[in-house]
Amino acid sequence: MATNILMPALSPTMTEGTLARWLKAEGDTVKSGDIIAEIETDKATMEVEAVDEGILGKIMVAGGTAGVKVNDVIAVLVQPGESATAAPAPVAAAAPPVAAPVAAPMAAAMVAPAAPAPAAGDRIIASPLARRMAAQAGLDLAGVAGTGPNGRVVKADVEAALSKPKAAAPLPRAASVAPVPVDVPVPVPAARPAPVAIAAPHTAVPHSTMRRVIARRLSESKQHVPHFYVSMDIEIDAALKLRAQLNATSPKDGPGAFKLSVNDLIIKATAVALRRFPNVNAMWSDDAILQLHDVDISIAVSIPDGLITPIVRRADQKGLAAISNEMKDLAARAKSGKLKPDEFQGGGFSISNMGMYGVRDFAAIINPPQGGILAVGAGEPRAVVKDGQLAVATVMTCTLSVDHRVIDGALAAEFIQALKRILEEPLSLML
Repeated sequence: MATNILMPALSPTMTEGTLARWLKAEGDTVKSGDIIAEIETDKATMEVEAVDEGILGKIMVAGGTAGVKVNDVIAVLVQPGESATAAPAPVAAAAPPVAAPVAAPMAAAMVAPAAPAPAAGDRIIASPLARRMAAQAGLDLAGVAGTGPNGRVVKADVEAALSKPKAAAPLPRAASVAPVPVDVPVPVPAARPAPVAIAAPHTAVPHSTMRRVIARRLSESKQHVPHFYVSMDIEIDAALKLRAQLNATSPKDGPGAFKLSVNDLIIKATAVALRRFPNVNAMWSDDAILQLHDVDISIAVSIPDGLITPIVRRADQKGLAAISNEMKDLAARAKSGKLKPDEFQGGGFSISNMGMYGVRDFAAIINPPQGGILAVGAGEPRAVVKDGQLAVATVMTCTLSVDHRVIDGALAAEFIQALKRILEEPLSLML
């Protein structure tokens, strides 16, 4: 029987994407697990895996097509001797949940409950690979949402379910809202100004999906999140010395090889500080401040189309070498568009480091619903006073941007003080 191949939802908030290219042509034989196409989302380029065997009978959406809706038929898989026109009509799917105006994709990924996998009678529809992975992990496929054709559970769904933390029970919402007095004028949002015609010679570069999402989310963050900023100068000579000593002990190659960067030390130090200050490792919600159990740090990585934040999970529990090697792998795959959704969705705190560009200091915009982001400047020789004497030290300015609804001023100051002490006495990172 012919089977429709549908446009998959590769993240909880995805409603459409770009079908970048086909890796199989019409008439090609397809096996379960084969990579048949690449899909561009607002964050990365993802591979589409075949979940059934057959022949690619007809491609319904050409490679390079943008704005393809989730669950649209993109191709038809047939069995030998079948016609592509024999494919059944696509099953109507419920529209994906729409995020609240301030909610970020990572928030939806953390709190949205998984829809149960569809079943035919009493049988759960899943690919053989997904069934095998679930059986090995002891995962019940009945609670896994399928993104394959007709809701079939595929490999990516099992991986996402295994990496997803268990959602806490929802907190009760207030029973009622106080009415607004009728004599109090309600402010009316100002109308958006009409676009200004640009007469000067210019080149119009169309917005990519990623650029539109970045623009929307950062605008929402600055409009709705009450930012405030705390800066501190940190001497890093001791950290640089420790880094050089540790790098000298690394094998030249092989599984145990590593090469630490200053950024690796900052990630580890920030993770240790977050573990000491759980009130900073927190997020805002309408019902409560959510204090996170794991220290998952999002690291801003520049890519050709914008910015992506791969996550070092449980960074406080990892050694410097493990963090360094993991970060190099994540950054490389981020720039090639090969990150999986769970590798860049769901972090609890962010770090943005522009020291490699020689930037002295800057203030970063918070990535909601996270409560804070650390902006790291360049380490440079500066004049300092030690014991009443003028001296020279390598100094780095860090600026902590926090959501004032989650973190108060004194708490932000105590946190960045702790970060300063850790980096200036970095041997504690070895404990």
